[in-house]
Amino acid sequence: MSTGYVHSLETFGLVDGPGVRCVIFMQGCNMRCRYCHNPDTWRICGSSSGQAGDGSVPEDYGSHQAGSDAGCVGSRSEPDGGGLRRAGEDLCPKADAAGSVREYGPQELFERVYRYKNYWRNNGGITVSGEALLQAEFVTEFFTLAKTKNVHTALDTCGQPFREDPEYLRAFDRLMEVTDLFILDIKEMDDAKHCSLTGHSNKNILRMAEYLSEHGKDMWIRHVLVPGLTDSEDGLRQLADFMSGLKTVRRAEILPYHAFGVYKWEKLGLDYTLKDARVPTDEEIARAEKLLGIRK
Repeated sequence: MSTGYVHSLETFGLVDGPGVRCVIFMQGCNMRCRYCHNPDTWRICGSSSGQAGDGSVPEDYGSHQAGSDAGCVGSRSEPDGGGLRRAGEDLCPKADAAGSVREYGPQELFERVYRYKNYWRNNGGITVSGEALLQAEFVTEFFTLAKTKNVHTALDTCGQPFREDPEYLRAFDRLMEVTDLFILDIKEMDDAKHCSLTGHSNKNILRMAEYLSEHGKDMWIRHVLVPGLTDSEDGLRQLADFMSGLKTVRRAEILPYHAFGVYKWEKLGLDYTLKDARVPTDEEIARAEKLLGIRK
């Protein structure tokens, strides 16, 4: 049985899937999005201050920060090549003893969240967020328990760990079997812009969307709207065209940029490169929704 590294829980989520959800935020993400509001979750586990055991900022916070093209050709933040974590791996050799990340077994976590089942009624359920694909073995075991109780399961992901080698796909297919809904964040359609924004290519992410469509798995597609950065008409039209070629997109959403997480960057000693970014206006959101075909 695998171990999961959980950053936090939200027991009454209203935006991460249908109905009322219990949202589990997993620790760990390879992407270094310039607008990330949870940089404290990047390492697979670690302290609430984001510091290593000696009090310094961990090496892997700065080694693959967004804006560097190095992330598009490889990164030290992917010790297993971005694939599935195996139970028993030493995932955080430098985490300090005061870390806020909690370890769970699948049964332990399910017993904790299932107590909120009365909130879910007929259309709610459980959403696993953060970059859940980095802990896919654990999530598969956790969702398998949920399905024995007929709980609706959703997985919120940026798709970055996805790849198409046979071993990975066998594990991914097992995860698909127990996942009712995939919520996929598509940051940018242009690969070069995606690299600049996140430190990673989007080619495998778009391929994951196609793979889900080919296998009949329901999807929600999300796009973060940052004025002057991710709001170009051409990029939004490309995203609309891409979504139109997918058979199982049930919903598309524009997520307006916000700066609520800037203080975390400052606390971690990281350079937040979007200091001049602003929240999109209602008119800019409506324009983006119209370009994506969300709003007529």
